[in-house]
Amino acid sequence: MSWDELLDHGDEPFDISFPPVRGVHPSLELKVAIVHACDDQDDALFDSLVDCEIARDTDAGHAQFAKYIRRKRVSHLKRAVEHFQLVLDQCPVSHPDHAIALTNLACARLMGYIRNDVQDIDATTSLLRDALALRPQPHPDHPLSLYNLAEALTWRHNKKSTAADIREAPQLYHELLHLCPEGTYLRSIAAGENGVDYVIGECNNLPIDGSDESVHIRRVVLLRRVVIDLFSLGHRLRPRVLNKLAQVLRTRFYRYGSIDNLDMSIRRGRGAVSLCPEGHAGRDACLHSLAFSLKLRFDHQGKPNDLDEAITLHEEALRLRPVGHKYHDCSLSSLGLALVARFNERGDIDDITRAISLHREALTLRPPGHSRRDITLNTLAVALKTRYDKLHVSEDLNEAIDLYRESLRLKQLDHPGRPTTLSGLSSVLCSRFTQTQKKEDVEEAITLCQQSLAALSSLHPDRYFSYMWLQEAYLARYQILCDPGELSLAIQNFRLASGHPTQGFPQRIMTTYNWTIDAEQLGDVSALEAYSTCFDLLDGHLATRSSTISRREAAAAFHYVRSLPVDAAPCAIRHVNLRRAVELVEQGRGQQWSLASRLRTPVENLESTNPKLACNYLELSKRVSNAAQSSATITDRAAADREAVEYRRLTRQWEAAVARIRGLLAFSRFLLPPLYEDCKRPARQGPVIILIASRYSCRAIIVPTSGDPPPCSFAVPSLSQI
Repeated sequence: MSWDELLDHGDEPFDISFPPVRGVHPSLELKVAIVHACDDQDDALFDSLVDCEIARDTDAGHAQFAKYIRRKRVSHLKRAVEHFQLVLDQCPVSHPDHAIALTNLACARLMGYIRNDVQDIDATTSLLRDALALRPQPHPDHPLSLYNLAEALTWRHNKKSTAADIREAPQLYHELLHLCPEGTYLRSIAAGENGVDYVIGECNNLPIDGSDESVHIRRVVLLRRVVIDLFSLGHRLRPRVLNKLAQVLRTRFYRYGSIDNLDMSIRRGRGAVSLCPEGHAGRDACLHSLAFSLKLRFDHQGKPNDLDEAITLHEEALRLRPVGHKYHDCSLSSLGLALVARFNERGDIDDITRAISLHREALTLRPPGHSRRDITLNTLAVALKTRYDKLHVSEDLNEAIDLYRESLRLKQLDHPGRPTTLSGLSSVLCSRFTQTQKKEDVEEAITLCQQSLAALSSLHPDRYFSYMWLQEAYLARYQILCDPGELSLAIQNFRLASGHPTQGFPQRIMTTYNWTIDAEQLGDVSALEAYSTCFDLLDGHLATRSSTISRREAAAAFHYVRSLPVDAAPCAIRHVNLRRAVELVEQGRGQQWSLASRLRTPVENLESTNPKLACNYLELSKRVSNAAQSSATITDRAAADREAVEYRRLTRQWEAAVARIRGLLAFSRFLLPPLYEDCKRPARQGPVIILIASRYSCRAIIVPTSGDPPPCSFAVPSLSQI
């Protein structure tokens, strides 16, 4: 537009529109006025000349900066910075254009820093902080200053890994998004993948710091919930935001092991999928994320429905990501992992065969140099090791070792995935040692596991796997060297693995069961501890199920532990702990019905002692029982998830009420397994004989009317004699 065209508008304001940017049409409202530059007063003339010089340097700076953007020549950037610095020198703090001068200089330097043409980011960040301080709300440029500072902090963290910067950035975006109306350009970039989504992801990747235990994750989740409010129902970005929140909650579960976070992640994921019907551009991403969370919950709780649904969702996501899609490799790999899990659960050889095929296809899409090749090397190695454990084909084992070694070479010492690869390589070396008895394999396996543990935080879920492979390595070495110290180390790692809080009950129950087997076979004194731990874990696992039917199904899944009560009692007898043997028999006998029976325990004595506590306990017991019965009739998965969360909340309240009751002097054993003294009560009228037949021995315990029980053993009859 020419000067004459501008002057034709006279004294009235008018709009100038520009071509659309990211679907937004920028516009300016202008008003033209003619002023006389000359004045009779010298000061006014001087100010006018200075203003003209500022304008010329500013225009020259922008011209050079535009050339730098197009041509990427450092000489253009240097001249732009020189011009902007001259402008800033002529605009003291009291000058009305001081904030603009700060911003122009800082933005030019920031772009140079992003392109690695400028090294000093600290001075740039300081300039942007000063500009923000000069533009408090409701200054019209306050949102822009917030964005500029957030971008500078993000880039400084990106290059220097400064945790403080990436923690501050979400707070700036939080304020910014509330100030940017829907449809504005600034909101579109702030709410995009390189804005708030990126900083939230980076916050989740921060290492756990005991000094601010989970504070940064809580802050991020709070921000994401605010963003959910901003993107109301019907908003086109709401599915993506829900999906991002699901990922954040899943990360919290990874860090701290709280199943509530994973349940909430699945609920948010279901919400995102429901807003993405067939044909929606974001449906594949939402399906993939929800399937990932369901598979993770299966790993933690062992619910077969979760695994089946995860595989179905992964299949659909893969269909929506055909060959050539940029995320085709991700869906191949994720479906492969789920099929490996189903093979471990059900043993269908077709599952593991297809899983290996999917991982091989994914690996071809991630050739040397691909940023995620190391991940696919790992997943293919896991699948091959899984097939080896079933079919014992040595080629699978050797290929898995080669894949793990290649993956390890691609990971720097500080790579977050390195401990997992170390643990995986250790596992296959242990397996090869049991096959070949090569001492160097087991020595390397132990070293790798120790390195993995040293790199993992105390609550990291992968510590469980390092403990397990360490115990296998120590046990294998003990069987060769017969050194009691090796057995002691193996048992210690059994103990650590079974008690690791971030691992699900199914894995830990299997671990303690294997612990009982190994300890019994090797005659180790820890067998009794292993039995007790297994009982406690099974009880905890059954308590996670919100219906009687699901509890029975969960107990049936661990059919191999049914003999534990009769195996545990002889173990206690062999260790001359007959009192404990009686207690274990009684505890094991009532194990599968403990959850149901505790809701029907008489509380008459409690009612006479503390009626308020008794009333609260009975009310909560009724609510837990009702929740368990109602959940049994629910077929909708989303509704079942909500019911499970509510059941778990009520169960926690019920457990808190029981803990208060046990605080009373006469009720310290309320609902706990009976002690030996409790078991003696039926013997007041005469001795009670308990017969115990297990895989290890047949025993009898005589519970006398007074004193400790004497041991009694007899020969095991053969089937022909029965």
